[in-house]
Amino acid sequence: MKIFTFASLFILLSAASSNLLAAQYGHTGGFSGPGGQSMPRTVQDARNTSIFSDGMHVTLTGVITESLGNEWYTFRDNTGTIKIEIDNDDWYGLNVNPNVTVVINGEIEKGILGTSIEVDRIHLK
Repeated sequence: MKIFTFASLFILLSAASSNLLAAQYGHTGGFSGPGGQSMPRTVQDARNTSIFSDGMHVTLTGVITESLGNEWYTFRDNTGTIKIEIDNDDWYGLNVNPNVTVVINGEIEKGILGTSIEVDRIHLK
């Protein structure tokens, strides 16, 4: 019984740690062939996703143009702008300005007030 418990615990911890590492380093992967849905790579792609795409992972490259207060910012790439939310503890000491290109990883948030991105990770390009 102890071996079964230990093996089960090992499998659960291994799966959890591999998912955590993949999310931390932006390695989301997945199928993007016929019938599959590719990950949005631009602001325009993120805005054009369906209402059923709420929570879909996204990786965008661009600049943060302004602070809107309360952890909200405006993000811009060459296809448009979108509101993003970056929790204060997700900056990890990174300092950026509108002249610094960043890569954000997060999730699309579809709501009554429009589409936004909840940022899980931000790093310099």
